[in-house]
Amino acid sequence: MTVQEKESALLSKIPFASTNSFSQSFLDYIEGKESLKPFYRALPDIENFKEQLENRNFPTAHRAIVADALTRQYDGFDVSDGTAANIELLRDEKTFTITTGHQLNIFTGPLYFIYKIVTVIRACERLKAQYPDYNFVPVYWMASEDHDFDEISHFRFNGKKFSWNTDQTGAVGRFKTKELKFIFDEIISMPAFFQEAYLKRKSLAEAGRHYVNALFGEKGLVVIDADDHDLKALLKPVIQDDIFQNTPKNLVEATSGKLEALGYKTQVFPRDINFFYLKDSVRSRIVQSADTYQVLDTDIQFSKSALQSEIEDFPERFSPNVVLRPLYQELLLPNLAYVGGPSELVYWLQLKDVFGHFNTAFPLLMPRNFAGVITPNILTKIEKESLSFEEVFKDENELIKEKVVAKSDHELALTGEMERLNAVFSEVMTRAVGIDSTLEKLVAAERKKTENCIHKIEKKLLKAEKRNQETLVNRIYAIKEALFPGGSPQERKDNFLNFYIPDPNFIDSCMESFDAFDYRFHLITANE
Repeated sequence: MTVQEKESALLSKIPFASTNSFSQSFLDYIEGKESLKPFYRALPDIENFKEQLENRNFPTAHRAIVADALTRQYDGFDVSDGTAANIELLRDEKTFTITTGHQLNIFTGPLYFIYKIVTVIRACERLKAQYPDYNFVPVYWMASEDHDFDEISHFRFNGKKFSWNTDQTGAVGRFKTKELKFIFDEIISMPAFFQEAYLKRKSLAEAGRHYVNALFGEKGLVVIDADDHDLKALLKPVIQDDIFQNTPKNLVEATSGKLEALGYKTQVFPRDINFFYLKDSVRSRIVQSADTYQVLDTDIQFSKSALQSEIEDFPERFSPNVVLRPLYQELLLPNLAYVGGPSELVYWLQLKDVFGHFNTAFPLLMPRNFAGVITPNILTKIEKESLSFEEVFKDENELIKEKVVAKSDHELALTGEMERLNAVFSEVMTRAVGIDSTLEKLVAAERKKTENCIHKIEKKLLKAEKRNQETLVNRIYAIKEALFPGGSPQERKDNFLNFYIPDPNFIDSCMESFDAFDYRFHLITANE
């Protein structure tokens, strides 16, 4: 297919296993390996949602609390009819959610942030068509309570890294954003919704809601900020159990042991207490020392009774870590599936028994859509070298060697010569040992030295032929750098602005191209 013949943004879909990009744990999960089945409820096939729908008992009272909180959180925002309708639909017992979550990376961070949200929206569309008697609401869970600023403080646009340096501390969602004005001085083509988000909103969480709403509000996406008193009140029993009984730690460690016995490397390591204390500019771990509970790196401490009162009166001051954040999400939302990346879904496998302990349904675990964007210029290079889309995922050096050898008019491998030399050395060895057995080591050493010389000559021949085929080599370098900048997958490195600014229909192209239930790597094209 040439660039001119392309009729849609979708170019190809590549099996995950053919991309050399995924862990064996993730591949075993999505392929339904028998040994992993005890660690999840069912695979995320669209047919398996029927059982989830029929058995997902969710407290009516929680629906009202969440809908009221969302209405309050959206106050002052330009809410689309679809989002407003979806918030109200959450009160209906026949309404369910598909949720994804992500950190508050500035300016959305890496491309896959966009892919996550497109996946939940597309999943809801497919589910509505399959199960028309139910309602499906796409939800983006903002990680507003996260405090790992280094992970969210930068993005990559046009090959340049833009970073935010600040002295602010605590939960990043509470950070003030006017310090980001310098970005707009450097990128003059920045969309207006980012200016409004970062320069007119009060906090990073508000900014995130603003630009996500601008990009996806018309699709009915609902953004939830769990850093909320009324929402945290629903988490009180979990906070009490974790801090005073340490049950989640014991459950996760038992599950982790089972996974490790099967040869899988676990990613989540529970603590005795899996909550942070969150207040003002502080988000620090709670630890127990004898009868005292200390907030690390602060002077804050509590007796057991005082901490129990703090939980009862100020539940919003307790922030779950990675072990209990998924449970908090499922307590709040009538959720059927969580959409995440490969590392996320694998660590959820450690958590099923925690959900069981708190009588909370474990969601289906859906991989987000994975994609690579191939611009027309890169697509032309691929076509000129007659590369298949699968081949672009090969190791760069191996791909170059393979193509240079195939295109060369010369025989670059010295295989025949090596075979003849080996035959000669075998004869020499036989004769030498027959005269004096101590000569065996000498002959073997000289044989190895000669083999190394032949290999060195082969490398020189290949290097010389690469220079002869400089155009081919440079094209492959360009292709690999576009799809794997700096050796990392494009979707984990580049920001969506690289494609959105030249093509404001980029997200629509993703919507059109992605199939939430097609678990393959999508290759799409976009304008330059």
